[in-house]
Amino acid sequence: MAIIDDLQALVECQSPTEDLAACRAVVELAAKIALGVLPNPAQIMEENGRPVFWWGAKNPKIVLLAHLDTVWPQDSYLPLWKIEGDIAKGPGIFDMKAGFLQAMYAVADIPGASDSVALIATTDEETGSHTSRALIERIAKGAQAVLVLESSLNGKVKTGRKGTAMYAITIHGRASHAGLEPEKGINASSEIATILAQVIALENPEHGTTVVPTTMHSGTTTNTVPAKATLDIDVRSFSQAELMRVDATVKSLKASHPEARIEVTGGINRPPLEPASTAALYQKLEATLAKAGLPPVGSASVGGASDGNFAAAAGAPTLDGLGAVGDGAHAPHEQISLSSIPARVSMLNLFIKELLSV
Repeated sequence: MAIIDDLQALVECQSPTEDLAACRAVVELAAKIALGVLPNPAQIMEENGRPVFWWGAKNPKIVLLAHLDTVWPQDSYLPLWKIEGDIAKGPGIFDMKAGFLQAMYAVADIPGASDSVALIATTDEETGSHTSRALIERIAKGAQAVLVLESSLNGKVKTGRKGTAMYAITIHGRASHAGLEPEKGINASSEIATILAQVIALENPEHGTTVVPTTMHSGTTTNTVPAKATLDIDVRSFSQAELMRVDATVKSLKASHPEARIEVTGGINRPPLEPASTAALYQKLEATLAKAGLPPVGSASVGGASDGNFAAAAGAPTLDGLGAVGDGAHAPHEQISLSSIPARVSMLNLFIKELLSV
């Protein structure tokens, strides 16, 4: 299949988010591939200094949203391309270069699609979409549907995603000799331990709210009262209200020692993708498949966030996880099922046609 050759080329063009030259190269390659697949050429846009692939309408009714950056540093996933039976492996193949190509092929034979559909792929999704968020929100506000080509969950589309928040907490204490005069110091390790307990208590299983301490550092030598300690926190929840609750609490944390100073940076990054934003499109997708005599695709809610979170928060009906069938996003066994590609292309093609017919 031609799409497999295109996929190999796209995967072998490594594109870690932090490597701007590599991201430009992968967008240029995507535009070159599009010349052989789509009826009109794609454009390479610039958004806050980063390249964006854009094909189709300027003010689209339907947005096919993707990203071409990956989490893999150069040559950290080798070999870059390998096929074992039905399985193809490579860096970013599942998250989400296969999904991007599936969207390209799905829209290729729809007459006049470029008048009302846009296929957009950014290059900073894996690090929080800081440069592309405004673009996504701007396009989503005018769209009737945003279809996100992130990888599926065992073939299921994603109707819910947690929102995310990230924080760094720093305690500034005072150093002193740990043996001769510890009382003259302010122990940043002790202070951060107290903060750690307060942070862990913020989780709320009812809403899937996780508050996870990740990296922590303190001290300089084994015989010195630590003058500085830092703690990083990863927060996720299906509820925006929960993210706001945790945000307010984290930002109001106090040091227990009156002379210690606490510094909190960070905040809410992505709002949740809530079921209210996805229900209508999901029901329409299942109805479209049933009308075509095809089995239901199924749905799931997941902990990871995507650019679909931004699109939904901007008010657009959104459906996520329409991309590849496979496994191992961000993992050493990242892979897709090659035999699943035609069915996923066909499903998306049918769905786009149904949405355009309304």
